[in-house]
Amino acid sequence: MFQWLDNLVTKLVEGVFGLSVETQLGSSVHFFFYDVVKILILLSLMIFTISYLRSFFQPQKTKAMLERIHGPKAHIAASLLGIITPFCSCSSVPIFIGFVEAGIPLGVTFSFLVTSPIVNEAAFAILLASFGWKVAVTYAAMGVIIGVVSGMIIGRFSPEKYLEQEVFEGEAFNKLRPDMTQKERLAYAAEHTTDILKRIWLYLLIGIAIGGAIHGWAPADILAKYAGSDNPLSVVIAVLCGIPLYSNALGTIPIAEALIGKGVGIGTALAFMMAVTALSFPEMVLLRKVMKPRLIAIFVGTAAIGILLVGWLFNLIF
Repeated sequence: MFQWLDNLVTKLVEGVFGLSVETQLGSSVHFFFYDVVKILILLSLMIFTISYLRSFFQPQKTKAMLERIHGPKAHIAASLLGIITPFCSCSSVPIFIGFVEAGIPLGVTFSFLVTSPIVNEAAFAILLASFGWKVAVTYAAMGVIIGVVSGMIIGRFSPEKYLEQEVFEGEAFNKLRPDMTQKERLAYAAEHTTDILKRIWLYLLIGIAIGGAIHGWAPADILAKYAGSDNPLSVVIAVLCGIPLYSNALGTIPIAEALIGKGVGIGTALAFMMAVTALSFPEMVLLRKVMKPRLIAIFVGTAAIGILLVGWLFNLIF
């Protein structure tokens, strides 16, 4: 699909920079430029398309829909809704708070909160391009399952009693109106695409740069030995390492791609990615404004167990 880009970047690295792509430095530079262009192309197309479709779903309609659904179906609907919402946990938290204020059961809102940063249309597109449809579809399905199951488990703890008294007002897609014209919907999609790219470009470049360094210099034999799919503890370590960090799925995919290329188990790399996006420390800081520590601990513990199981399952399957 991107062979033309690979050839172009190879000419750039060898012709302009005077580096052979067979060397460690040349390989890293090639990885960086190739992934930057590839991801930006896929991001722009996917975000614009989904933003246009999103313009038909106003927050009021979303809340009303979730209020009418009960039981497991509500968790599934909230989790699926999380797929088409913001790209990182810190931007999905305000929407989560808005759902709480609307009176939607807290367990259902947690299904949304868990799925939203893990699975989105852009991450799916990058996974599809990097690892193929089997990995992309399985990852998306597992992300939804983690969200649904986590929300249902958390709902069993009667979590409402662990909310703080003051709940901040959440804002979600306030520019959406039911009477938007075709021109306005296209303008919204273009504006939202630009806004997302402005917010994530730094994380994206950092993630790709780290991935490039791993791709060029990380010792493949050591990584394969200690972080390969045969070592079950590697998934645990990946999750523990991911929690203190912060990024969105797009920033971590290049790192996961480079790790897998060096022999790290695919489940280990994806578990790291899930932990960074769904259980990051900055997200916990935001949630602390509206939740008591016990509820945050329940949320982290439940989601972490789900991520561990997915990591081990991916290593087993792939």
